[in-house]
Amino acid sequence: MKACTKILVFLAALLTLASLSADKSVYADASKYPQYAQQSLPPDITPNFINVEALAGEIINHRTPLMIDVRSAEEFKEAHIKGSISIPLGDFARRIGEIPRDRALVLY
Repeated sequence: MKACTKILVFLAALLTLASLSADKSVYADASKYPQYAQQSLPPDITPNFINVEALAGEIINHRTPLMIDVRSAEEFKEAHIKGSISIPLGDFARRIGEIPRDRALVLY
């Protein structure tokens, strides 16, 4: 029963975040990260975007992806999604070997 309660609380939090997403003030300020603003992915990598509802469905169906917080270490310490790991964008290339290749990823 405790696991079900935790999942429900997590889903409620995700849905709350989804309701806030229409408010532009919740988006990251790109001016804080100018070094990443114009980067592009290699041609052989195609990202799949997921919304909060789809992510909640994955979690409910026990297919929880590895969630990677790419914000600064300071921002991660302030708040982050429980179970996520911190790999700041500036460290990403150096730490890419730590990321498992057999699991779905969500970067935020």
